Amino acid sequence: MSTTLSTNRPSGGAPSEGDHPHRSPLTRLQHLLHAQATIGPAVVLLLAVIVFSLLSTRFLQPANISLVLQQVAVVGTIAVGQTIIILTAGIDLSCGAIMVLTSIVMAKVSAEHGLPGVLALLLGFLVGAGCGLVNGLLVTRLKLPPFIVTLGTLNVFFALNLWYSGSATIRGTDMPALLLWTGQTFTIGGTRVTYGSIGMVLLVALVAFVLKNTAWGRHIYATGDDAEAARLSGIRTNRVLLSAYGIAGVIYALSAWVLIGRIASASPQAGQLENLDSITAVVIGGTSLFGGRGAVVGSLLGALIVGVFRNGLALARVDVLWQTLAVGVLVIVAVSLDQWIRKVRP
Repeated sequence: MSTTLSTNRPSGGAPSEGDHPHRSPLTRLQHLLHAQATIGPAVVLLLAVIVFSLLSTRFLQPANISLVLQQVAVVGTIAVGQTIIILTAGIDLSCGAIMVLTSIVMAKVSAEHGLPGVLALLLGFLVGAGCGLVNGLLVTRLKLPPFIVTLGTLNVFFALNLWYSGSATIRGTDMPALLLWTGQTFTIGGTRVTYGSIGMVLLVALVAFVLKNTAWGRHIYATGDDAEAARLSGIRTNRVLLSAYGIAGVIYALSAWVLIGRIASASPQAGQLENLDSITAVVIGGTSLFGGRGAVVGSLLGALIVGVFRNGLALARVDVLWQTLAVGVLVIVAVSLDQWIRKVRP
């Protein structure tokens, strides 16, 4: 059934200034941020780069830029999947556990059972998709809140990870080269860039295109904006939600591949806090926790903002305690801004 819905999409929805000539500048800003969710994060990132480049001459050096990109690659990739879930007005606390579990599966079946790299990756993607579908089925069939579902599966997947790995790290020297490929680098203008970072950017571009230009993407926004209205208009919201969790699971498996290349091993303890970091990146990137508004490009900007802040503060010799506090303040400000933007009126 073909349907057309009016949703809070990131690329439109705000009336033009010509329609409301008496709006105050603050109201116009509110409408602009409502229509273009990535403007705010882009401005914050630009200001952060300028400030930290003034505070430290090392900040813009190629070696440091390379370090920031490598640090952002994992959380930036996993944030893509998290964005899809949050756009549906859900949340996924199990994403980090799924990533680590799939990394262990990929590494162990290749290192200990001799499976070729390509097949190990495919198996990892299947495991990631399966974990995501478990979350989706619990949300759609049992009608459980996504927060509760993924809080429970976070512990389930983490326990499976420890059981299957035996709490042992698998070294990169025991794996096929393909699993470590995302950690290899090439040079652009004196800056060493990993293939994992490039993969992250390509993934963001692909998912952004799909969300903006396909019926599935429009249904994701519609479901997050008002699930009941979407259902009444003919959208099979349960199928949309199930597909969102399944695709997010595959993306978490991709982030596992990036993680293996990043640390040149597969550790059952690595990346356990990526669930919180991914949510932080998505929120700072302008995606509404209430669903229906945001963009995956904003999540990439959010991940870069967190990476730039932590790196810049470290170069400025600010204690890790205050670095964490600064990121926490950013999250609170981002959520407060989202609440203000959501009050926009035509």
